[in-house]
Amino acid sequence: MLFLKKDEYVIPQQLVKGEAGEFVRITDMTNPKRLPVDSNFPFNQNLQLFLSGRKLLLDEIPFSLEEIHNHYLHGYVDYRQGVIFDGKRLYCCRCGNKDAVFFASFHCARCKKKCWYCRKCIMMGRVSQCTPLIIWTGPTPNFSFQKSLKWQGTLSPSQKDASIKIKEAVRERKELLVWAVCGAGKTEMLFEGIEEAMQSGKRTAIATPRTDVVLELTPRFRQVFPDIPIASLYGGSEDRHRYSPLVIATTHQLLRFHEAFDCLIIDEVDAFPYSADEMLQTAAELARKKNSSLIFLTATPKEVWQAECYRGKRNCVILPARFHRHPLPIPSFVWCGNWREKVKKGRIPSKILQWVKSRLETGKQALLFFPHIELMEQALPYFQKMDGRIEAVHSEDPNRKEKVQAMRTGNIPILLTTTILERGVTFPNIDVAIVGAEDDTFTESALVQIAGRVGRSPQFPTGDITFFHYGITRAMIRSRNQLLRMNRQARMKGLIDS
Repeated sequence: MLFLKKDEYVIPQQLVKGEAGEFVRITDMTNPKRLPVDSNFPFNQNLQLFLSGRKLLLDEIPFSLEEIHNHYLHGYVDYRQGVIFDGKRLYCCRCGNKDAVFFASFHCARCKKKCWYCRKCIMMGRVSQCTPLIIWTGPTPNFSFQKSLKWQGTLSPSQKDASIKIKEAVRERKELLVWAVCGAGKTEMLFEGIEEAMQSGKRTAIATPRTDVVLELTPRFRQVFPDIPIASLYGGSEDRHRYSPLVIATTHQLLRFHEAFDCLIIDEVDAFPYSADEMLQTAAELARKKNSSLIFLTATPKEVWQAECYRGKRNCVILPARFHRHPLPIPSFVWCGNWREKVKKGRIPSKILQWVKSRLETGKQALLFFPHIELMEQALPYFQKMDGRIEAVHSEDPNRKEKVQAMRTGNIPILLTTTILERGVTFPNIDVAIVGAEDDTFTESALVQIAGRVGRSPQFPTGDITFFHYGITRAMIRSRNQLLRMNRQARMKGLIDS
């Protein structure tokens, strides 16, 4: 899109009628002026609800350009640059990308120039030098929900302490890290904080790296907040065009928001892809208001954050125990030789075979983690000779959901898996082993999460977690020490019974 630049405002080329002047790309405008809000203008409330807190391409907005531009002339909408070049490097104003590798150019039919676009966020629609991003600059929608929480459950003393800290962070617009062990009940701790936000008219988002967590959380929050409109956002979501006081979204969906949230809660902050993608971390910063709360939830904070917590340099609350008051299972390290070479030669190390055989004999289900898909699939036929019901699952498996469900119903006795099942799934009574725990795939965070699959249910609070290895790594030692440290803290605080 090209614009005709006037002294005080701009006009999209499509709306120019006989006026003379030079048409320019929005990226070539120097300090485009924002028009003041005309408080007497009868703005379109549907447009307000659609655009408020968002940063969208024109093609994403189901309103006419005439309607959008009329609101721009009265200060309720603004055109923002999409990709800019400061003379040295390119910058994407949507995702914050500065890496030249993720920019490409083409001869643009619209601006008739060489036009650079961002490849980093291309999956959200192409944003280029002649593509404006549309934002709402008028008043935001007001809301207030009194006594919106309809939950009959109770929090444990440690959960209650965390809930109080979360409410304080919401109320005082502070940053907070909630470091809670796997199975501590992090979701329930959020309820009172979100009730506080809804009562105060603070728009809130819960962002998580994975779609399946969004799909799991949404019905839970709709059940306990039945009177609050909740948008569930992920790729292909039907809620993507609705305004909601409470949003549950993948971290990728935050790319479409602009200073939208008074409170942003990031679940599983250590999980891929959020932890490894600077674009998603930038999107989170751009999606929250300048004076807002930022709450991180994790069972496995990065090493630097752990040190800051223990030194008192980071506002945090630590929950070292599960709600059922049993200690965390501690992994045992078992050397199994060069397992990788044995699998390639069609053999499984005897210690691993014995571990699997023992579970089959006792009828206890188990997860067996592998670092790589190829090695797992090579090993599968040898395990199936022991029991034909044994299966394998990974991220590219088209039957992934069906296999996980078969595991839940007990139809699969042992499931071989990659780190795709390291978090977000709960089986009530299982043992867990890792083949090749020394592999770089198994970071401290991944190992703690995998160990956290065991003993989550109050009915089955114990279980075996074994790290089969060909050499002990620093990550293995740190993961076990973290679990031991949490158990010590829990005992000191009287949070576990044994």
